[in-house]
Amino acid sequence: MTDTPLLKVNSVSKFYGQRIGCKDVSFDLWPGEVLAIVGESGSGKTTLLNCISTRLMPTAGSVEYRMRDGNFRDLYHMGEAERRFLMRTDWGFVHQNPADGLRMTVSAGANVGERLMAVGDRHYGKIRDTASDWLTRVEIGTDRIDDQPRAFSGGMRQRLQIARNLVTNPRLVFMDEPTGGLDVSVQARLLDLVRGLVNDLGLAAIIVTHDLAVARLLSHRMMVMKDGFVIEHGLTDRVLDDPREPYTQLLVSSILQV
Repeated sequence: MTDTPLLKVNSVSKFYGQRIGCKDVSFDLWPGEVLAIVGESGSGKTTLLNCISTRLMPTAGSVEYRMRDGNFRDLYHMGEAERRFLMRTDWGFVHQNPADGLRMTVSAGANVGERLMAVGDRHYGKIRDTASDWLTRVEIGTDRIDDQPRAFSGGMRQRLQIARNLVTNPRLVFMDEPTGGLDVSVQARLLDLVRGLVNDLGLAAIIVTHDLAVARLLSHRMMVMKDGFVIEHGLTDRVLDDPREPYTQLLVSSILQV
């Protein structure tokens, strides 16, 4: 890690009329760090993720991102085209439903290749070779490169979505319930894959999950949300092994009793 954050979130709030989506959330994210945002449904964790990733405009606050030239930019003051380019190149976003992050009617190879074309690659052979390499890395046989994602299982679609997001060597990846809806055995395989890729590539990541086991396995640090507020924040093992807030204690004990 460097001594400069990659992302600075400053007092981000989102209101839906009188209802709080999230309120006064601040934190820094460092290069290579994985932060888990946990909480029950309706806690505000996905609202916060969407605000940070500029998919949703906050009511108040700012998010500053350190560009590759070392300068910080306020994401909400960027032009739409500049934000879109950032999301196609330097960032990744892994959706809970892979169909939201894939083009279901083009081939697996084309899904991966589109991201390469966004950063200027034009040589068909090179793009196809890189796509093949990434399919192998996410445990999809290269004989499936011309198949469409709709012919894949849920686990394969999620692995393809990960390949599509990571092929451009992003520095920051957002993940919204990446194992949601998958069978337990498929979840375990996917988590193992994600942990290996994050470590190998030195990625920073923000992962939203209601599953504390996912948070423990993947994250260095954890934020617990309730009713739109961050109520506990610290190193993942500390929060899970010695939760200080009654709500966090309840979350941890409910997992232990399952």
